[in-house]
Amino acid sequence: MTSQQPPPEHPRPNPARTVVYMLLSFVFRLVQFILIVVGAVVGAGTVVVWVGFPILLATTGFVRWSGDVERRWAQRMLRTPLAPVERLPLEGLSLTRRWLTRLTDPTTWRDLTYLMVAFPLSIVELPIAIASIVLLPMAIWVTPWLGWLHGNLALSLLGPNRTKKLERKAEHLQASRARGVDAAEAERRRIERDLHDGAQQRLVAVAMSLGRAKSKFDQDPDAVRGLLDEAHSDAKMAVSELRDLARGIFPAVLGDRGLDAALSAQAAKSPIPVDVQVDVEPRPPAAVETTAYFIVGETLTNIAKHSGATEATVKVWRSETHVITEITDNGRGGAEVSPGGGLAGLADRAATIDGVITVVSPVGGPTVIRADLPCQW
Repeated sequence: MTSQQPPPEHPRPNPARTVVYMLLSFVFRLVQFILIVVGAVVGAGTVVVWVGFPILLATTGFVRWSGDVERRWAQRMLRTPLAPVERLPLEGLSLTRRWLTRLTDPTTWRDLTYLMVAFPLSIVELPIAIASIVLLPMAIWVTPWLGWLHGNLALSLLGPNRTKKLERKAEHLQASRARGVDAAEAERRRIERDLHDGAQQRLVAVAMSLGRAKSKFDQDPDAVRGLLDEAHSDAKMAVSELRDLARGIFPAVLGDRGLDAALSAQAAKSPIPVDVQVDVEPRPPAAVETTAYFIVGETLTNIAKHSGATEATVKVWRSETHVITEITDNGRGGAEVSPGGGLAGLADRAATIDGVITVVSPVGGPTVIRADLPCQW
C-alpha cells in the first residue's frame, strides 16, 4: 500500500519488450492511419449529403479509442507512466452534441496528433526492431533508448496537459501541507504530554520533597537527609527525561555527525540485530536527515513490538533528487497503512517535506518500508 505519490518518473524500458512493441506497433499504426485518414476524407467529402456525419462521428470515436489503447500499450511495454486522461463529459448529450463535444475536447486533438506522428515513427522503428533481433548490442543499448524517447513522446502528447498537471501538483501539495500540519500538531501534543506526565511530575515531586525538608530542617535532621536524597534522585530523573525529550526533538548526534552515526546509534539500541548501510554524500538538508532519522526510529520500534522479526536491515542512499530510506525485516508481514495507525503517522511525517512512504508487506513477510524524500522543494 502506498501513500499519495507525485507523478512518477519514466524509467528505461525493457529491451525485449521494446523490440516487441516496435514490431507490433507498425501493424497497429498502419491500420489506425488508414482508418483515420480514409474516415476523415470520406466523411468530409460526404458531409453535404449527411452521410458524412456518422462517418466523422465514428472516426472521432475511433481516434479517442485508439488514444486510450496507445496509453495502455505504452504503459505496459515501455513502462511509460501514462495515467488515464480526463475527458469532457458526454452523459445526457444528443448524438450531435456528443460529437461536437468530442471535437472541442483538447485530448481528442492530442490523441490525433500522436497517432499521426506515431505512424511515420513506426516505419523508422520497424527496421531497427528487426535489426535488434540479430544484433545483440543494438537490442541492449540502442533499442531501449529509442523506446524511452518514444515513451516521452507519448507522455507529452497522451499524458495530462499542462493545466491538469499543475492542478494535480497543487492538489498534492495541498494534501501534503494538510498532513504536515496534522503531523506537527500531533508532535506538539506528544511533547506536551511527555512534559506533563514526565519531567513536570518529577519537578513537582522535587519541590514537595524540598518543602517537607525545609519544614523539618530544625526538628529532624535525619528525615531531612532522606528527603534531600529523594529530591536529588527525582531531579536527576527529571533531567534525564528532559534530555531524552530534547533528543527526541532533534538528536545532537544527527546534527554533529550525520545520518550514518545517528542511525547506527539507533540500531545499537534495538532489541533485534539491525544492519545499517548509509551512503548519502553529499549530505542532504537537515529537514531530510531529521525525517529519515525519525522514520527509521519509529519503524524499528514497530518492528521490535509487533513484527516478530529476528533481524532487520536499514539502507539509506541518495539519488540525484531524493534520499531513499528502506527498512526491511523478516517478520510475519501483513502490515498496512491504516488511518490513525503507526504507518500512517510515518506517511504524514514524510509528507511534511513532500516525501512518499511505500509499504510492501505480504502475509508471511518480509516487510519492506521505503521512504522517498526529496532533497529539493
